[in-house]
Amino acid sequence: MEKFKAYRLREADKKVVAAFEETSLAELDPGEVVIRVAYSSVNYKDALAATGAGRIIRRFPCIGGIDLSGTVVESADPRFAKGDAVIATSYDIGVAHDGGYAEYARIPAAWVVPVPRGLTLHDAMALGTAGFTAGLAVERMEHDGLAPGAGPVVVSGATGGVGSIAIDILARRGYHVVALTGKEGESDYLRHLGAKEVMLRSGIDFGKIKPLDKATWAGAVDNLGGETLAWMASTMKVDGTIASVGLAASMNLNTTVAPFILRGASLLGVDSVNCPMPRRQRVWERLATDLRPAHLAAFTRTIPFAELPTVFDDFLKAKVKGRIVVDMAA
Repeated sequence: MEKFKAYRLREADKKVVAAFEETSLAELDPGEVVIRVAYSSVNYKDALAATGAGRIIRRFPCIGGIDLSGTVVESADPRFAKGDAVIATSYDIGVAHDGGYAEYARIPAAWVVPVPRGLTLHDAMALGTAGFTAGLAVERMEHDGLAPGAGPVVVSGATGGVGSIAIDILARRGYHVVALTGKEGESDYLRHLGAKEVMLRSGIDFGKIKPLDKATWAGAVDNLGGETLAWMASTMKVDGTIASVGLAASMNLNTTVAPFILRGASLLGVDSVNCPMPRRQRVWERLATDLRPAHLAAFTRTIPFAELPTVFDDFLKAKVKGRIVVDMAA
């Protein structure tokens, strides 16, 4: 096979240097399934990796991109055949195994998921890791007892990929969703996705977080960590459920045991990277059916592969709304 384009991350003088390169299948990491990549996506984690703003890459050089969807070209595993539409996200992809920012990828079969009926390859990347994380959060929260009649659900980092999709999924399932954001100008966008209320972070005095404050939320999806997560814990209703999915603000958590032992609140960790394959497949199937967002096109922007490097800085500056899909053929 001839050479093809890839966006590879290297290290020089202890700094990350990312650039488009020509590469070949022979240079890709090992795996049983070779995929012609149709689409990838951009996540906050991808921006941290490509810019070196976070210690994400565990091996240099490495082709970036933690998400990909495409068509199987060849497979040494009988579960996949030439022409199959597949998704690969998480595990070591894009951080310690060549990822989705290339026209071809070679992936271990154990990391590959068939595209569920009802989703296109583009849909799969409009969801990507963000959508999978949101779906996994909702599934875990509902397994823990969350139901629409229990009360409102607050979602932080509301305009981001996970936040946008979580709002959409929860609203479609009948929840009263409150979007917590620092972007007052995006209120119309958040209401369009299904938020019944938009709450500004500037209206919360994080310097006065009590061990137990007014019981407000039946559920919460937190993308930020730090003081936001501590505030959420203090304001949970009895038997409330929090899904911790991100650390965009801080990986620290300064709270007390009061919400957990006096209100029975649950703090659920949502790990999209190491999620076992049976649950991973189930969540993807649900993202094509009962957890499918109603406004996928509204929060998705598609860019050509050549423009990939131009969007990373916007992620680091919290200027991105919704999801960005990368069209590998454009």
